Amino acid sequence: MKYHLTINDTPYEVDIGEGEGEQLAVRVNGEPYRVVFQNPADLTGRTAQISMSAGGSPPAAAPVKPVKAPPAPLRTAAGSGSVLAPIPGLILDIKVTVGESVVAGQSVATIEAMKMENSLTSTVSGTVKEIRVQKGAQVATGDVIMIIG
Repeated sequence: MKYHLTINDTPYEVDIGEGEGEQLAVRVNGEPYRVVFQNPADLTGRTAQISMSAGGSPPAAAPVKPVKAPPAPLRTAAGSGSVLAPIPGLILDIKVTVGESVVAGQSVATIEAMKMENSLTSTVSGTVKEIRVQKGAQVATGDVIMIIG
């Protein structure tokens, strides 16, 4: 039996062929599938739970719930005196001034990206030589925020 379905605005041609036991041969837009009824008693009703796999072979694995990776720590260019924007964003705060001494690992600025505040740290100890952005500035990945020497 052939059926024409539209799912999420995508048209499908479904051809249901012969079956054996709990399995049916099905083609969706010409692609072969093996359909297995989870509960054969449902075959008498109007709906049934089914699982499908492409090419007539069983699925290799069950779906896995996606897991978000933890955010990577934001860093400056390792060992350089330049503090760089690691991501595009908005400068919320400059925590140092020109001429101020800083130590490696010290937070020197705050950037907001995708509604999250991220601290920018110095990778070197030294004196702030130059600040190239102001609070409220939009920066792109790799833009120099400040120079420490």
